[in-house]
Amino acid sequence: MSQEETTSPQVELEEFETQNAGELEALRAERDELRDKFMRVLADAENSRKRAERDRKEAEMYGGTRLARDLLPVYDNLNRAIQAIPEESRATSAALIEGVELTLRELTNVMTKHGITMISPAVGDQFDPQLHQAMFEAPLPGTKAGQIIQVATEGFMLFDRLLRPAQVGVSSNTAG
Repeated sequence: MSQEETTSPQVELEEFETQNAGELEALRAERDELRDKFMRVLADAENSRKRAERDRKEAEMYGGTRLARDLLPVYDNLNRAIQAIPEESRATSAALIEGVELTLRELTNVMTKHGITMISPAVGDQFDPQLHQAMFEAPLPGTKAGQIIQVATEGFMLFDRLLRPAQVGVSSNTAG
């Protein structure tokens, strides 16, 4: 047997690695760099997918925000129309009043169907700056500071977002 035939594959591999160590190390570094880039691109793609899904859901829920805000004055005006009718005219205008009330009720039902809920504070409730807008302050006897003393208009939420705060008057009494 000659010298060449007795050389084991392991010895040949070691000789090859010794002769090509620099090239092999460069290939390993390139492999590691490509693996790192691949993992980053994969993570970016997953993040983009999640962001697109979140944006789609948000657009689905809150896409009608402008339309909803534009409908609030219609609600207010129908409500004011009903409240403006004098008691002595109610009997003669019963059909008209009923029509306006039905229209207001239908508008409210449509708004509810689309996630719009009313914020209806009552006189005596505590002022909440997250839900209410103070239109004025007045020292009303028999009230505590921060209590609602008048409700000018209802507020509205679109799911968990504030569309319009309830507009209220607030007591400025320092002593109850």
